[in-house]
Amino acid sequence: MTQGAGQGYDPGSGYEPGYKPAPGYGTAPDFEQAAGPDGFPPPAGFEGAGPTDTTAPPDYKAAPAGYEPAYEPTQPDVPLLPPDYTPTEHDLPVITGGSEKGERPGPLYVVGDVHGYLTELLDALHEVGLVDEDGHWSAGSARLWFLGDFTDRGPDGIGVIELVMQLSAEAAAAGGYCRALMGNHELLLLGAHRFGDTPVNSPGGTASFLAAWRLNGGQPSDMERLEDRHLTWISRLDAAHLTDGHLLLHSDTTAYLEYGSSIEEMNDAVTGVLQRSDADECWDLFRKFTKRFAFRGDEGPTAARELLGAYGGTRVVHGHSPIPYLLGEVGGEYVAVDGEERAQAVRGPMVYAENLAVAMDGGVTMDGRLLVAQLPLVG
Repeated sequence: MTQGAGQGYDPGSGYEPGYKPAPGYGTAPDFEQAAGPDGFPPPAGFEGAGPTDTTAPPDYKAAPAGYEPAYEPTQPDVPLLPPDYTPTEHDLPVITGGSEKGERPGPLYVVGDVHGYLTELLDALHEVGLVDEDGHWSAGSARLWFLGDFTDRGPDGIGVIELVMQLSAEAAAAGGYCRALMGNHELLLLGAHRFGDTPVNSPGGTASFLAAWRLNGGQPSDMERLEDRHLTWISRLDAAHLTDGHLLLHSDTTAYLEYGSSIEEMNDAVTGVLQRSDADECWDLFRKFTKRFAFRGDEGPTAARELLGAYGGTRVVHGHSPIPYLLGEVGGEYVAVDGEERAQAVRGPMVYAENLAVAMDGGVTMDGRLLVAQLPLVG
């Protein structure tokens, strides 16, 4: 199979479908909007890129009272960490318990696309026992992987990043770990911050990272709160990881193979692109990691086997493509509920492609669910 083929529209213009924009999104000047094929025109009434104000959507629920997303080692009942400990390291050390004692690793969990929905994330993590009522790690030696896309579209992307960084430190201190992968929206946020309106070469015409970020739900409040430590953390994220036979990655595409024939080679190549900080090279990386639907349809199992054959594992676990879209024959379908259009009901992760793939994006941005699941899943 040709690498990257059979994966839906070409996101060269920077437009990435997959959600219904919140009210208040207007037109971004000097940006050529384009709709890709494969059943993905821009949503009806959607004119372009970027909110005209920074107010939260009416259904936004604030974080629990007293919740502090930034990790503070002086908080009660939080173990003290070495002064040189940083949650931005690739391989976070286990400070106590679990692995150091030679015990079996704790249960493995994955989280799908969050897109700034901090309250929903806290609720989902608390429901499965990974955090307590105050949002602190409570799962001991458990292992938790986020599959990327922390920001954009929802109200508090920086709060989500802060929480993941906090849980990384707390989980390591408890004998487990919390780690994260690079999503295409992390690439988009980095590009918008670094390159702004600098034109980039795009098959869809003149484009820029900033215009694409706005078009894809970029929140001005996130950009205003973005700090160097957030940028450092994002830029060090790996693109894929293999654990317990599960190949974890963000996007349902084989385009990863264009950056290396092994996970290590590919992760290093992606990091290298970000370190070189060339706008066109970063844009090409973003375009490729925005491809989707490689594992859907008749050729889906073949694509999954191609990726697994190169990187190892027996099953691909991904986010990126909302399950309501994967369930449709061509793109997403909406159903009428109380006179309003809503996404198809999502009850949990979707196992498909002859049990070779697991989709974890529950469509939280389109009235779906934010999914947290323990692996392995039964197909």
